[in-house]
Amino acid sequence: MLDEMKRELIAYRLNRAKECLELAEELIERDILTAANRLYYAIYYALRSVLAIEGVDFKKHSGVIAYFNKNYIKTGEFDKKYSELIFSTEHIRIKSDYDDLYVVSKKTVIYNLIEAREFYDEIKKYIEQKI
Repeated sequence: MLDEMKRELIAYRLNRAKECLELAEELIERDILTAANRLYYAIYYALRSVLAIEGVDFKKHSGVIAYFNKNYIKTGEFDKKYSELIFSTEHIRIKSDYDDLYVVSKKTVIYNLIEAREFYDEIKKYIEQKI
């Protein structure tokens, strides 16, 4: 059984993921790069909500992603297609943050949005089963 502080942290991170996902949905028509950025953070916070069940966290995004891939994707806990989603959204976020002339297609971001919604639902279901 999880203690109350851990439950609150999980709920907080899952709520952050939901807020970022909703914001990405709102922004998709007017600011594609910001929508893509929010998609990445929706996924990132969702990953951290799962890791909070174990009391695991990392200072770097790469640590969170590597741990999740190793302990949840490779073990079959989550479908391996989500590893591709994580990579895609992370790549777009990094490129859009650091490459001045980076352009991402709306089609790619819409596809990632659809996948991110599904992933969020899977994460939420997983957490509900664990707590």
